[in-house]
Amino acid sequence: QVQFVESGGGLVQSGESLRLSCVASGSIRNIYQIGWYRQAPGKQREPVADISISGKTNFADPVKGRFAISRDNAENTVYLQMNSLEPEDTAVYYCNALGIHRTTWGQGTQVTVSS
Repeated sequence: QVQFVESGGGLVQSGESLRLSCVASGSIRNIYQIGWYRQAPGKQREPVADISISGKTNFADPVKGRFAISRDNAENTVYLQMNSLEPEDTAVYYCNALGIHRTTWGQGTQVTVSS
């Protein structure tokens, strides 16, 4: 079963950008949908964005117009480009497959946005 490792988080100021990477331990060519999720302190994990094999994307309302998601099947990697970051985006970010390819959650990567 494919596992995912997230990286790219950090401490930034409001309005800045970050690019998160999610590297899979195996091929993602046959994984229909892969998504990014986040969990802020004291809150439940929530979906942020996802992308299908065909490149179709979905975004949560709070990040629409600011975040972009992409996948590189050759590199077994999914990216989350986060622009115009806000303090409300502060959370641990995770990636995982949707549906039957869902696996155990990784460690995530911390994103902290200061005002």
